[in-house]
Amino acid sequence: MLDVFRYQFDHVPPYREYCIGRGAGPHNVRTVAEIPAVSTIAFKYARMESREQPQSQPALTFLTSGTTIGKNERARHLVVRPDIYRTSALNHLRRMLFPDGRRLAMLALHPTADRMPESSLSQMMTWCIEEFGTGEVACTATPRGVQADDAIGFLRNRAAAGEPVCILGTTASIALLFTSMRSNRIEIALPAGSRIMDTGGAKGQAVPLSLDEVVAEASRMLGVEPSLVINEYGMTEMCSQLYDATAFNSPHDPPAGRRMKLAPPWLRPATLDPVTLAPVEEGRAGILSFFDLANVGSVSALMTEDFGVVRGGAVGIIGRAAAADPRGCALAIEAFAIRGPAADSRPILR
Repeated sequence: MLDVFRYQFDHVPPYREYCIGRGAGPHNVRTVAEIPAVSTIAFKYARMESREQPQSQPALTFLTSGTTIGKNERARHLVVRPDIYRTSALNHLRRMLFPDGRRLAMLALHPTADRMPESSLSQMMTWCIEEFGTGEVACTATPRGVQADDAIGFLRNRAAAGEPVCILGTTASIALLFTSMRSNRIEIALPAGSRIMDTGGAKGQAVPLSLDEVVAEASRMLGVEPSLVINEYGMTEMCSQLYDATAFNSPHDPPAGRRMKLAPPWLRPATLDPVTLAPVEEGRAGILSFFDLANVGSVSALMTEDFGVVRGGAVGIIGRAAAADPRGCALAIEAFAIRGPAADSRPILR
């Protein structure tokens, strides 16, 4: 990890300037905990990417749908090594969502990469469909919305054929499916082994569904076992993801609302004091930060906008950090905000 920090210090100019401003560099950083973490908001104001880009493959550019600061700008993440991103995404998906090795019919309630190429979530879902699908696939979403009737028709057909289904969607799109089924008094008993990847994201919901509610509704309306409803935590600025630990993929079997999320071995989670940005001891709440080796072509040390705890390498999400003391976070952002927004920005979902 220290080698990756040295590489990024040398090859990502905005990150180098930020580190120098923090009094940190390869000459005095001796541990991963000492590596300065960049706020994910900084991706809206600076090109956080390596000047060295491989000629063997084209880079991928992803944009966010906005964060809590500066709604008019969009963060930009240039992934100069899509092969590393793909390997990271699929290997942890295999461990957390497909540990049984099954291939399934796939229903995407979020646009796939061909419909939303600038969305990192769309790209990840597309790779998931290609790697773990049977070929029976339906994408019932566009950037404009979800066609719930088409999704219900696909689920009915797969249930009649006795074929398990993997449903991929945001919390909002899954809630829309449940609302449509409820209003039409529809319940579908999906075959055993069916599962749901809930990627979070409650935009568009008047009353957002909690994880407990998603799990309960999936069981009641689709017959999906609670341990097979798995929430994902990720972001455009980070190539790796975390997933709920359940009895399906781990020795743990907590209630849905108390689940911890497991990171892959190449992703190091930590918590920071919201004022000083210093690391806090394990088990104490703080601003969630990560060191992601899959981000080798941009910046690996990231500070999120989320509050949480880390225990034994597992992460518990408490919520957004907006209510916390903003002074430390503001200082971490100020160095980049004066540069102005990143170019080529336009609205896009993760």
